[in-house]
Amino acid sequence: MSSLAQAKRVVIKLGTGVLTSGIGDLDTDRINTLCKQVIELRSRGIEVVLVSSGAVGLGMGKLNLKKRPEDLAQLQACASVGQSILINTWQNGFNPHDTTVAQILLTREDLRSRNRHNAIFNTVECLLKSGAIPIVNENDSVSAAEIKFGDNDTLSALVASVVSADMLLILSNIPGLIDRRGSGKVVHKVEAITPDIEAMADGTTETTSVGGMTSKITAAKIACRAGSDVIVGSGKDDLFFTKLLNKEPIGTHFLPNPEPVMPHKRWIAIQDSTDGKLMVNDSVAESIIQSGENLLIAGITNIDGNFSKNSIVSICKNNGSVIAQGQVELNSLAIKDNSLTDKIVVHRDNLVLLH
Repeated sequence: MSSLAQAKRVVIKLGTGVLTSGIGDLDTDRINTLCKQVIELRSRGIEVVLVSSGAVGLGMGKLNLKKRPEDLAQLQACASVGQSILINTWQNGFNPHDTTVAQILLTREDLRSRNRHNAIFNTVECLLKSGAIPIVNENDSVSAAEIKFGDNDTLSALVASVVSADMLLILSNIPGLIDRRGSGKVVHKVEAITPDIEAMADGTTETTSVGGMTSKITAAKIACRAGSDVIVGSGKDDLFFTKLLNKEPIGTHFLPNPEPVMPHKRWIAIQDSTDGKLMVNDSVAESIIQSGENLLIAGITNIDGNFSKNSIVSICKNNGSVIAQGQVELNSLAIKDNSLTDKIVVHRDNLVLLH
């Protein structure tokens, strides 16, 4: 799948810069236009899940704050105030189309648990079958780590992975990845995210935003690994979706990995932090990478961290480079027991390569 016209399910992430015209001011005309465009996509048989930013910015306006607070409690307060305004505005935009929206607020902990991961998938499936539009946002009012360090670009990639989306569209106030060190033009296609591609990324200076192009490339890595095409472009272009449907070059298209992670392993692949590290020598690393073999206790040279059975750990070469992550079948104390050398620590069915 390489074009929007071929997609069956897409996740569309909309940045604060797209949805607002200033601190606390929603651009309702823009939102109404986006609602019409989503309805057009659905008329073509494309299921749509939205990931909507804007809650913190709206709360800032209501609380008369001129710049994004650095204090965590203030950020959470802004999110609490703004979230209800945001979801009600989306519902008002879809009302003329007799379409219901459904709010889903997530934290990273929701995606670290396999049971919660599956519950999210089942909820979205049910909503899409009922004809509703799922609208996802970070639960900023309780998610301390995400407010301080995260962004909805990453969230949208995780959502795309969870719901097995064919395509992730990340729309903001930038036209795509710009080659600032070379042509100065938008790079329309990225076949692989190399260090040179990452070097083109910039952060953001927007008052209400976080991330910038750096976070979009990080999101693209996650979604492409799961098999989704990713397109980064301008959400203020009224013809953006039309151009994509007509296969015109617009925005930056990140191509998916040729060998995406299998759906039942995606909850492992999207974990951005692990509970420990297992060090292996080069020959064991090669057998895992080339043959997808199980990791036995005998193949482990060192352990970093104390973890329980079923934890997610990183698997690293002795030089520290991470080659995979997986779910362990033994706790860290059992792994250190030299009498159990033939025991499987990570089964290949619960192991995901990261190279």
